[in-house]
Amino acid sequence: MKVYQSNEIKNISLLGSSGAGKTTLAEALLFESGVIKRRGTVNGQNTVSDYFPVEKEYGYSVFSTIIQTEWNNKKLNFIDCPGSDDFIGGVVTSLNVTDTSLILLNTQYGVEVGTDNHFRYTDKFKKPVIFIANQLDQEKSDFEKTMVQLKENYGNKVVQIQYPLSTGPQFNAIVDVLKMKLYQWQPDGGVPEILDIPASEMDKAMALHNTLVESAAEHDEELMEKFFDQGTLSEDEMRAGIRKGMIHRDMFPVFCVCAGKDMAIRRLMEFLCNVVPSVSVTEKPKTIDGLEIAPDATGPTSIYVFKVSIEPHIGEVSYFKVMSGKLKEGDDLYNVDRQCKERVSQLFSVAGQIRTKVEELVAGDIGATVKLKDTRTGNTLNAKGCEYDFKEIKYPEPKYRRAIKAKSESDEEKLSEILTRMHEEDPTWVIEQSKELKQTILYGQGEFHLRTLKWRIENNDKIAIEYKEPKIPYRETITKNARADYRHKKQSGGAGQFGEVHMIIEPYYDGMPAPEMFRFNGQEFKISNRDTQTFDLDWGGKLVLINSIVGGSIDARFVPAILKGIMDRIEQGPLTGSYARDVRVIVYDGKMHPVDSNEISFRLAGRNAFAQAFKDAGPKLLEPVYDVEVLVPSDRLGDVMSDLQGRRAIIMGMHSEKGFEKLSAKIPLKELGSYSTTLSSLTGGRASFSMKFASYELVPMDIQDKLLKEYEASKSEED
Repeated sequence: MKVYQSNEIKNISLLGSSGAGKTTLAEALLFESGVIKRRGTVNGQNTVSDYFPVEKEYGYSVFSTIIQTEWNNKKLNFIDCPGSDDFIGGVVTSLNVTDTSLILLNTQYGVEVGTDNHFRYTDKFKKPVIFIANQLDQEKSDFEKTMVQLKENYGNKVVQIQYPLSTGPQFNAIVDVLKMKLYQWQPDGGVPEILDIPASEMDKAMALHNTLVESAAEHDEELMEKFFDQGTLSEDEMRAGIRKGMIHRDMFPVFCVCAGKDMAIRRLMEFLCNVVPSVSVTEKPKTIDGLEIAPDATGPTSIYVFKVSIEPHIGEVSYFKVMSGKLKEGDDLYNVDRQCKERVSQLFSVAGQIRTKVEELVAGDIGATVKLKDTRTGNTLNAKGCEYDFKEIKYPEPKYRRAIKAKSESDEEKLSEILTRMHEEDPTWVIEQSKELKQTILYGQGEFHLRTLKWRIENNDKIAIEYKEPKIPYRETITKNARADYRHKKQSGGAGQFGEVHMIIEPYYDGMPAPEMFRFNGQEFKISNRDTQTFDLDWGGKLVLINSIVGGSIDARFVPAILKGIMDRIEQGPLTGSYARDVRVIVYDGKMHPVDSNEISFRLAGRNAFAQAFKDAGPKLLEPVYDVEVLVPSDRLGDVMSDLQGRRAIIMGMHSEKGFEKLSAKIPLKELGSYSTTLSSLTGGRASFSMKFASYELVPMDIQDKLLKEYEASKSEED
């Protein structure tokens, strides 16, 4: 393979809903460019993209796959992304390192939720988009309806470059209004016959051609003047205008393909080579410091590792983009994130599981290497003297969680290592060793996401695991003031133990004024604030400790021990053993013994006094509540609303958005355990949602009573 320069390289994401045909298109692209001699099929489990065992098992893409082709002296680097929302991490990764997106549409279904989700991400990353109408040979294919939906959703920026003469099993021809030619194929696809547009189609073709010319001219003043003077533009001028329109997201061209029959693939690749912006003219990536880095082959060598994968028969493969300079086999680089040296012993240009050795890659290109010692996803590696550091990729918040454990205790340590490795492969799998819940919590994007991980662990690593409903990280707090005292006394020959602590506790909020006096049972307690300590708790909220001890009833050296005792109970609340928060404690009196008082005595006295006061202070449970945003087709809104009501949801807002309804709600985490599965079932997989932690809110009394009884029962069983 020749060494391509930055102006000859195009980096392109393949996006779209599950079933749109991305993997099939990737096969056709590879076949037409000569990388493979025979096209595989998803059903045949022999495609270049879906080569992992789990992908063959389930019949859908799980990982994003890099495929590289050469066409007309250009290098096209494609990243074939999974369509399921459960594997959105692959889309986010791809958009961080590519410059243009092809969004495929299954013309049997038109614009789907997955289409819209992926389009929103291209908008977030400001990437040019080309819509590809696929599966035109299917019985239920409806190209015109798909075009109506595209324009309804994305406006007049959607501009046709092609349209099919007919759809369904008889599909074999398209009209190209940029070339103003008819392309027609034999049943086995491949090289088309290029014909004049028939007279019966000329009026429609000319109308679309004129719309395309006007749209292309809009994005360049010089082209606009030529258009006004001449009434048309040359093909090269139209290409220049389309390119500018795409770069600024003012134009979304529409192409037609039948990937399964290898029809219109060559024409698409020709357009990608001639019109899609190369890496040399697209937006420059920025370092963490905000420095723009041009893809300059003469600059210092810097690469960004965007994916690390453990692959069959090879081991660890690191995929990277050359951000600056030239990378050569044998180069020594420095990992600025891990602060270690790495040697690039081998360089590959990749097409799925096909790897071709290369000696050099230039700025803007994408490649792979193997056996780096300590490099992870999101790391920047530089040549000596270069100090670039590129941002780590930010992934969506998880929306599905399960407790995970090995069925055999002897496998727990090995399972922990596997989970760490899998998080490095796919950062949207998040692992938490919860000290609070005494569980290993696995977070992901949905049930399919976690089911895939389970399959891989059980089939690849041969460890039997199980998922359980995770416990909820409740919080405990108080709603009123309370007072308590506790004496710890123990005598067992020799020096004994003695400590007595008197305290008052009250609910705390930020900005709360310092206390001056409390009244309990007609008795007044004046507060003399000698010292205030405020602690931000790791699990949220605060603990405030006020030392109001006067007259030396407790020596100051025992106050830290009292604090330790209070923290013991804060970390294991008296109600359900959950963390407590937002409490102010005033230690105002106590007693000590000149011989028997020690730290352990006051720690125990402080802990028990706090527990007693907490139970008398109107204790309440708080539960985590999440902001949830649901995008649902209008015809399924009623079902989704009914389900949300059963989940104690508070609807915060709702508005229509291009054929969908967007619902905003606050929902307790306890009610979200199986929501992704239920939502998919209610809407036939056409809805999506996102969730983000909002706050802790009071648990309703009936639910609190139930939880307290369950906790007491579990404690009795342990005893």
